[in-house]
Amino acid sequence: MTVFKAPEYIQDLFNKIACKYDFLNNCISFGLHKIVKKDCVKLLEIPPHAKVLDACTGTGDIAFFIKKIQPLADVTGVDFSENMLLLAEKKLQGVKLLKGDITNLEFEDNTFDFLTIGFGLRNISNPEKALKEIYRVLKPGGKFLHLDFGRKNLAGKFFEIFTPVAAKIFLKNAEPYKYLIKSKRVFPEPQELISDFEKSGFEFKLRKDYVLGAISVQIMKK
Repeated sequence: MTVFKAPEYIQDLFNKIACKYDFLNNCISFGLHKIVKKDCVKLLEIPPHAKVLDACTGTGDIAFFIKKIQPLADVTGVDFSENMLLLAEKKLQGVKLLKGDITNLEFEDNTFDFLTIGFGLRNISNPEKALKEIYRVLKPGGKFLHLDFGRKNLAGKFFEIFTPVAAKIFLKNAEPYKYLIKSKRVFPEPQELISDFEKSGFEFKLRKDYVLGAISVQIMKK
């Protein structure tokens, strides 16, 4: 199965679904996505004054929990969807938000102590280039947290069945979420991702699975 991921298409897709994105996430996951994101941030043990980049920040959920758990962190969120960033602005305080492309980040080398990305890497047409940028902007010893769907199991199948139904009811258009399901199906499982991250120069530190393995976080070190 091939999935069309031209940057302009993905940008337009997320601009279109932004208005219902948080609502549908809450509906589809029964609110579990917030619990998972908060727990993932805790795993990083971010110290005061650390510089953190939340790439593909979307509406800012992960950036929100970073700031909530460590208020003294210097947090920046980057996304290339204008509509997502507008919603993030309403949610976040004390977080710098920038429009930008993860495959071409406008930051100096060795800038950040931590970099997080949740449910974003699988929507990038050139993930290898994104990983090079992530590695470049992280400081030596910096940590990279990646969160997305995990093993292709029954819990994940429930998401694939329920999501288009919810999107059709509340968004009046299931097509964008049909793409998201396709991107989930072809995305590598956690162990393969860890191998890809290691090939990009990262050192494996931690993996934790949630919802019977349907969601997984991997933490890597530069």
